[in-house]
Amino acid sequence: MKQRLQATVFKKATTPTFLIISNHASSFEFSLFHASRTFFSQSTHSTFFRKPLTSESKLRGISALAAVAFCASLIYPSTALAEPPFTKDKHSQIRTIRLDEVKQHGQEAEVKWVTHGTRVFDITDWILSHPGGEVILRAAGGAVDPYWNIFTIHKKAEVYDILEQYYIGDVDPRDLVNGKIPDENIHDPFVHDPKRDKRLVVHSERPCNAETPPEELTSFVTPNETFYVRNHLWVPEIDGSRYKLILELPDGEEKEYSLKDLKEKFEQVTITATLQCSGNRRNHMTKEVRPTKGLQWSAGGISNAEWTGIRLRDLLADAGFPVDDVPQEVRHAQFMGAEAYGASIPIDKATDKRGDVLLAYEMNGKPLPPDHGFPFRVLVPGNVAARSVKWVTKIVLSEEESTSQWQRRDYKCFGPNVGSANPKWDSAPSIQEMPVQSAITSLRDISTTSKRDRQLLRENGHEEDSVIVEGYCYSGGGRAIVRVDVSADGGRTWHQAELLPDEAKGSKSWAWKRWRWVVPRRDAGSCFVVKAVDEAYNTQSNDYESTYNFRGNLTSSWHRVEYKPDDKKH
Repeated sequence: MKQRLQATVFKKATTPTFLIISNHASSFEFSLFHASRTFFSQSTHSTFFRKPLTSESKLRGISALAAVAFCASLIYPSTALAEPPFTKDKHSQIRTIRLDEVKQHGQEAEVKWVTHGTRVFDITDWILSHPGGEVILRAAGGAVDPYWNIFTIHKKAEVYDILEQYYIGDVDPRDLVNGKIPDENIHDPFVHDPKRDKRLVVHSERPCNAETPPEELTSFVTPNETFYVRNHLWVPEIDGSRYKLILELPDGEEKEYSLKDLKEKFEQVTITATLQCSGNRRNHMTKEVRPTKGLQWSAGGISNAEWTGIRLRDLLADAGFPVDDVPQEVRHAQFMGAEAYGASIPIDKATDKRGDVLLAYEMNGKPLPPDHGFPFRVLVPGNVAARSVKWVTKIVLSEEESTSQWQRRDYKCFGPNVGSANPKWDSAPSIQEMPVQSAITSLRDISTTSKRDRQLLRENGHEEDSVIVEGYCYSGGGRAIVRVDVSADGGRTWHQAELLPDEAKGSKSWAWKRWRWVVPRRDAGSCFVVKAVDEAYNTQSNDYESTYNFRGNLTSSWHRVEYKPDDKKH
C-alpha cells in the first residue's frame, strides 16, 4: 500500500479530534478508523463535558492514543512501532506446535493463540486494535476460520497480511488428518444455538434466519415458537446468574447491574409491539424489479408480541443521567450484544416518556427464548428491529451513533440508480422508524354449503359464495393505521377492509393491526391488492421500481396476490 495514512491529533477549544487523511482508504481501514475513534471518544467524554479527567479517564485516553497509532501500524507495516512477534526467513527453522498447546492459549490465558488453516498465530498484541473488538477472543485457543467464514470482510489480502505478522509456527503434522485440522478440533460458533420450530420458513441455518409461516401470521399475537428469527451471528450461551449489564455514562463512568437488580429495582412495564426486519418482503422487490442483496424474505419477516421489562429511561435516570434535560453533546444510545452485534438509537427516543423503549426479559408472558435475546434485550418499538439489540451487555451514551457495520452500512437505503459496487455509505442515514406496511396473509373461498362458512358470511352481510381476504398492517414511529384499502381487480376499484379489534398495550400504536375483507366470488378478479394508510396519511407506493434500492430494504409497495377461483386456499 503506497498511500499512507496520516494521523494528526490536535485540539480545538477543549475537544480532542482526529484528522484522518486517506485518498484511497479501504473499507477495512474505514473499520479500523471507526474502531479506534470510538475507543478514543469513549475515553475522553470528560473533556466534552468540561469535567476534570479522573485517573481512569487519563489511562483510557492514553490507551486510545496507543490504539490509533497501532491501527496505523497495522494498515501500513512500514510504519510499525515495533518488530512483529515472529519473523520467518528461508534460514529459519519452522516451529511445529501441537494442538493441545494451542488450546492452552485460550480466552483466559495471558498469551492468546489462534490457528488459520494449519498455521499458528499469537494474536495477543492484535486484540486491542481488532475492528471487531474482543470478539476475536472467541477463537483464542482454536481456529479462527469458522469466524472468518461468518465475518467475510476478513477474507482480504490486507487482513491476511496483518495476521501474517503474528505467525509463530505450524500445526504439528501429527495432529493433522489429510493435511487439515480435524473437524472435531475446530470449535463450532453455533454449538449453543437452540432447536427451532419446524414450521418456520428457513432462509439460512447458520446463522439462523427464518420467517413466520403464513398460517401463523393470522393471529394478533405471534407465538414465541413461530416468531420470526433474525440472527446476524450465533446465539451466545449466557448464565443468567452471572449476567451483568454495563451502562457507560458520558463522562466515562460505568454503572453495573445484575439480572436481579434489573428485575427488582425498577417498575415492570408491558407493551405490545411489532418487530419487523428491514428486509421484510425483499423477495417481492426482487421479483418485480431486479435482484437485491440480502436474504430473500417474503411477508413473514415480521411478528407481534407482548414484551415485559423495564424502561430504558428509568435505568438511565437511576444511573444519574438527566433524562429530562439531556446534554446537547449526547446524541445516541449505543447497544452492544454478547455475540458482537451492535446498533444505536437517537437519545431522544431512548429518553422519551412515551417512547416505551424497554430492556425486556419476557416475551408473551414467558422468559425470553434464546433466539430472542435471553436474558435481556433492547426493545425499540416503532423502529426497525435491527435496533432492538438482543443479549445486550453494554449501553453507551455517546455523541455519535454506533460504529458497527450494522449501523453504518447494512441498514441503509439508496436511490434506484445506485448500485452495490461503491455506494457512499455516509451519505445515507441509518434506518430507524419504519414506513407504512401491509400484506395479505390469507386468501380463501368460503361457501354457503359449509356450516362454519355460512356463519362467517352472515356476520359479514353476505348470502352467497365469497372470498375472504385477511392480513396485517403496520406503521413505524407509533403511528396508528387509520384505513386499509383492498382491491379485488388489481387496483382498478377499491373498498375498505375491516380493522379487527385488539388489546394492544403501550403509549402509542406500536403493534400491527389485523384486517379482514369479504367479497362475493362473482366480484373477484384475478389479483387482490392491499395498501394501508396511517394517521399521518402516509401510504404505500403502487410500484416497486420507484422505491427500489440494491439492498432491498423497506419494501412496502402494494402487496398483490393472484387469485384463482378453483383454489380453496392461497
